[in-house]
Amino acid sequence: MIIQPMPHPFHGVAPLPHLGVIRAQGEEAARFLQGQLTQDFALLGPREARLSAFCNPKGRMLASFVAFKPGADEILLVLSRDILPATLKRLSMFVLRAKAKLSDATADYALHGLAGAAVPSPSAPWTLQEAAGGHLVHLYPADGTPRALWVGPAASAPPGEPMDPALWQWGEVRSGIATLTQPIVEAFVPQMLNYESVGGVNFKKGCYPGQEVVARSQFRGTLKRRAFIAHADAELAAGQEVFRASDPEQPAGMVAEAARSPEGGWDAIVSLQLTAAEAGDLHAGRADGPALKLLPLPYPLLADI
Repeated sequence: MIIQPMPHPFHGVAPLPHLGVIRAQGEEAARFLQGQLTQDFALLGPREARLSAFCNPKGRMLASFVAFKPGADEILLVLSRDILPATLKRLSMFVLRAKAKLSDATADYALHGLAGAAVPSPSAPWTLQEAAGGHLVHLYPADGTPRALWVGPAASAPPGEPMDPALWQWGEVRSGIATLTQPIVEAFVPQMLNYESVGGVNFKKGCYPGQEVVARSQFRGTLKRRAFIAHADAELAAGQEVFRASDPEQPAGMVAEAARSPEGGWDAIVSLQLTAAEAGDLHAGRADGPALKLLPLPYPLLADI
């Protein structure tokens, strides 16, 4: 069952302490990331950001990033802080002789989410600009409301009315773009979270871990799962399995990200088998658990364009 979402604009500035920053520095930093992540970093321009994923050899996502270049020979990767140490350790294993150095730069930066009127000069997603002494990455909107990620010097903040971080998390869900966290590490190939449809995968670049699996899923019609936005009256959580009432033994999907809705209940990004999404009668946690109602995606899928 698909229902129309209820508009709920949100505005202001929210601190994002759940995010961290990996710094890739050196004359071969872009070249190194080019060979490890799903996006093109060789052509990353000064007014561009990238959504990207780091995959294992089976194409399963180990981390997701919002990345940009604050200066020459330096790229910042913003990711969930709970997976930062493991991601940094694994990426560092592949540096070898490349003229690049990776480090945890979280302490050097303040990260804030901007929504609504707090976003200066709303622009296309993944556009980068300087604002309020920091770098502003324009994100996908939530229910039509502009959103942006602000990365500035530690202990600083952009101007704007304070916003509850929980409301920002709800906007993240409503944008339809999941951020990888510990409960869902290695659970999805990028297309299972629609990353190819929102600028997270470049199919023209060179090799990276898991590329063959990701490309085969896209071009050979083997992809059988997609991400959807769903609503439930009960609490939802990342990593929670989704079932159909008619099949209590076999999970039909998984919750990728969830947040409390200001209008009641919980909203979530769920990755589902396409057959299950079409059939409906979906429940969280178990076959007789809280019912899920699917909402329309806020962006077109690549295959539907």
